Amino acid sequence: MRPITRDQAREIDRLASEQYAIPSIVLMENAGRNATDIVLDLIEEIGQEHYFKADEPRVAILCGGGNNGGDGYVMARHLYNAGVEVAVFAVVHPEKLTGDAATMAKIVRAMDLGPELMIDEAGVQERAEELAEADIIVDALLGTGFTGPLRSPIAQVITLINALREDGATTLSIDVPSGLDCDTGQASEAAVEADVTVTFVAEKVGFTRAGADRYTGKIVVTDIGAPPETGV
Repeated sequence: MRPITRDQAREIDRLASEQYAIPSIVLMENAGRNATDIVLDLIEEIGQEHYFKADEPRVAILCGGGNNGGDGYVMARHLYNAGVEVAVFAVVHPEKLTGDAATMAKIVRAMDLGPELMIDEAGVQERAEELAEADIIVDALLGTGFTGPLRSPIAQVITLINALREDGATTLSIDVPSGLDCDTGQASEAAVEADVTVTFVAEKVGFTRAGADRYTGKIVVTDIGAPPETGV
């Protein structure tokens, strides 16, 4: 499928829900579950080529306040169920979430998987050392809806993610690297420099812009369970 814009991505979601009666929470579940499979493959790949920081691989998931964060909460559950040590961090308090993301966060909390709060600069500093223990960092902060500017403390979190990547962590972004405009391919004042971007349905048009590959890394396209007829 050719690259799509944010409006086209929203239209695919709308058609899947309204025309094909697929609840939006099912789309989120499918997205998170399929992204989890990519992380599991990445864990196997890293294990073959490098040593983990501890005896077992550790994955940290950073969740934002929208549907992208909801995908992250889905991934936390499935990674835990697969036997992976997972730590969940949130830049928005779960009690402020709405819709499907709120539901997925409630499940994670019921499973005692967190999240650890990074809702202000102090919280980021307090949890930086714990985040540094991760072999893989999943960026589920901002999705296709982001157009800038960044709100605090997300810029600080992104800067920390990139610093930990420089120190050897592998970074995987969900749908779009946080801080990157999916239509223009322009980076905000800070943007995640991912090793892998797992994007849904199709690549985003911004990924084709000059210099965007610095942030996307390897792009893996996976589906959300929407019928092919929803493609625009």
